[in-house]
Amino acid sequence: MQPLGKALCALAAGLAVAASLAFPSHAQTSQAQNWPQRSVRFIVSLGPGSGADIGARLIADKLTAKWKQPVVVENRPGGDAVVAINAFISAKDDHTLLYTPTSSFTAHPYQHAKLPYDPAELTPVARVSNTLVGFVVTPSLKVNSVKEFVAMVRAEPGKLNYTTATGMTDVIFDGYFKSAGLSITRVPYRDVVGPLTDLGEGRIQGYIGALAIVQPHIQGGRARLIAVTNGQRAPSQPDTPTVAEAGFPAMTFDGLTGLFGQRSMPDALRDRIAADVKDVMADPAIASRFNATGQLVSPGTAADFAASIKDQQLKLAGIAKELGVKPQ
Repeated sequence: MQPLGKALCALAAGLAVAASLAFPSHAQTSQAQNWPQRSVRFIVSLGPGSGADIGARLIADKLTAKWKQPVVVENRPGGDAVVAINAFISAKDDHTLLYTPTSSFTAHPYQHAKLPYDPAELTPVARVSNTLVGFVVTPSLKVNSVKEFVAMVRAEPGKLNYTTATGMTDVIFDGYFKSAGLSITRVPYRDVVGPLTDLGEGRIQGYIGALAIVQPHIQGGRARLIAVTNGQRAPSQPDTPTVAEAGFPAMTFDGLTGLFGQRSMPDALRDRIAADVKDVMADPAIASRFNATGQLVSPGTAADFAASIKDQQLKLAGIAKELGVKPQ
């Protein structure tokens, strides 16, 4: 076949694929309209009380009424979301969805020589929210800013402990401390709630995690908020600076949370779920509850979610390169 013929065949094939994506089959549309046929399960990669858990339960309650089927939240914390991801993939069920912060797995290429799952199995379905992330210290530590915390780490090498909530913050903060020549020990935890007990009792000195988790401890005097890692200040903590404002832009991180479906999930069904999620999140009461727990509602389509994930991956790659952290 001549080159022009090959090009035309390739163009025709591309147009056919585009058409199939733009105009789902009648069968796909019918399946989407009749879904769900039974209870729906949200597998959450973090434990009870986390920002993702709170958000999942808020949405699940509303979707239960909308879908006329129970929406059950199942927490599978541990392994930087690997436990939840593998449970989701092995389910092979279009009534099982993964609800997770994407930062749990966008960092996996920097943490694992070989990924313990196939990333292609994670199909973006709906963007839900942006998580506000707090940098807190134990109240017994006589510091009130990131600058003072870093100065203490420098003055007392190897004596301070800290932890983070997700894989991406692990890379960002471990990378920062390493690049700055600072010696501080990151203590691993199975979930994101447990470290706060140790923080309150002074066994660890710093914690970077969702504002939803740390907020009650801040209010109870068991943690002191010194910054948020997001690009903007938290509406509930307007006097607290961002890490960039505090002079540490390399620590900047914006959380991103959403729903994933099986690779085989039809586009029409993804669109239906995303539309329903957006609809229930349009309720001002839901937005208010999200804001109160340190999350900003940001519902979007599968394409919106995929684009946001790509932005996060590119940002992480840029930060990792700047800090000298290479993918394994």
